[in-house]
Amino acid sequence: MQERPLHGKAVLIVEDEYLVASMMIDSLEDAGAKVVGPVSDIHMAADLLGNPTIRIDHALLDVNLRGKEVFPLADCLAEKKIPFVFVTGYECDFIPQRFQGAPCLTKPCEPEQVVAVLARS
Repeated sequence: MQERPLHGKAVLIVEDEYLVASMMIDSLEDAGAKVVGPVSDIHMAADLLGNPTIRIDHALLDVNLRGKEVFPLADCLAEKKIPFVFVTGYECDFIPQRFQGAPCLTKPCEPEQVVAVLARS
């Protein structure tokens, strides 16, 4: 039987690149997660986060969404104590100091890496 480390977890994907989001969806679902989204901007993600009928256990955040940084959304997630992982095409030292404890993966990353990091958070 295949290990499903995210079984029953709802994972919000915030990613503006279709192919990246598609790969992440497949890997997360294979790991047992229920995917929320994907969404490609922070306003749509904030709407999901604020919806009391939608459960979010973890989030996967692309740092740069069409030129806008995802950090305001990360602040909201941190306030709600929802763990998140940054995924970025930049170096992870680009992440503001207040998020230095959050996991960060540099693109391109293997979807299995994302699953493993989310499972630990």
